Amino acid sequence: MKSKVFFTDLKVRKDFENTLSKIRRLFDAAGFESLIDENDLTAIKLHFGERGNEGFISPVHVRQVVEKLQDSGAKPLLTDTNTLYSGSRRNAVDHLTTAIEHGFGYEVTRAPLVIADGLDGKDFRETAISGTHFDKVKIASSIADASGMIVMSHFKGHELAGFGGAIKNLAMGCAAVPGKMEQHAGLHPEIDPDTCVGCGKCVDTCIYEALELSGGIASVRHESCVGCGECMLVCPVEAIGFNHERDSEKFIEIMTEYALGAVTGKQQKVGYMNFLVNITPDCDCVPWSDIPLVPDIGILASTDPVAIDAASLYLVNQQHGIVHSKLHSNFEIGEDKFKGVWENAEGNHQLDYGEKIGLGSRDYELINI
Repeated sequence: MKSKVFFTDLKVRKDFENTLSKIRRLFDAAGFESLIDENDLTAIKLHFGERGNEGFISPVHVRQVVEKLQDSGAKPLLTDTNTLYSGSRRNAVDHLTTAIEHGFGYEVTRAPLVIADGLDGKDFRETAISGTHFDKVKIASSIADASGMIVMSHFKGHELAGFGGAIKNLAMGCAAVPGKMEQHAGLHPEIDPDTCVGCGKCVDTCIYEALELSGGIASVRHESCVGCGECMLVCPVEAIGFNHERDSEKFIEIMTEYALGAVTGKQQKVGYMNFLVNITPDCDCVPWSDIPLVPDIGILASTDPVAIDAASLYLVNQQHGIVHSKLHSNFEIGEDKFKGVWENAEGNHQLDYGEKIGLGSRDYELINI
């Protein structure tokens, strides 16, 4: 049977039907109330956005889900996990500060904030799965211990995964820092010596001291590198990159197995919302927000993470690409927009592998409400 994915566009011409009311209608249409028992500690999994980034979901939109959960008898909390790289979310203190700066405080959202993997990212539960790469994964303790979860994802591009939606939000977003290290293991950036200008920004940025300058050219100490990719973000001439032919498919499979681990034991108590707005080429982990690749589309809801990501990808690809965005090709309707930015990334493999390991189904019915 096809998985149901519910969709609402962003067109509003009536004072009693705005985006806020549409989010509430999506919650009802997707049957999220049936996922909740009285007094459930229900995690709302978000990305609070890196400082300098503004692509994250609006806290006012999040409040609509908070209130629907409270109306259903749940006790919602807003949560995310600490990062592997340096920045404004590497520990719980900085992370909570960033979340509050971005408007996610209780006075706006009406829910408490919990950094799921603790003060320094090391609080986790080992969760057993049946995967090709893992038989157990390290899920942040507050997410593993939660009764259920609503996963609210800003749909956007990603250099290695192709795109980031519900699957990536579950995988990287629900893993404690040691779990993030497992997902990045084996990913080693490579530096083009003909492009490198020897500025040293990558060396100065790497908190793992995995880069060095020699003869005016940067190089990687692979024994120290954790594969976080931060060096690529700061390189002003784009001389650093991953070997997609070697790394991309395995990374996506490992990531998708972590997504399965995040919902293991509570698959019947997890709902998903994807926000197809401000669809940027990069993850919200970068400290900026580039212009969108396509116009804003709408919001989707489902109880199937593979189906909602498949539907989201389809809707993005049905748009005309925006001129002067990071798109270098695939501007036309039906063309893969994320491959028009990250040509070597295989985002569809998330969907194929997710279906293979039982995370969800690519076969969906899109229902407009």
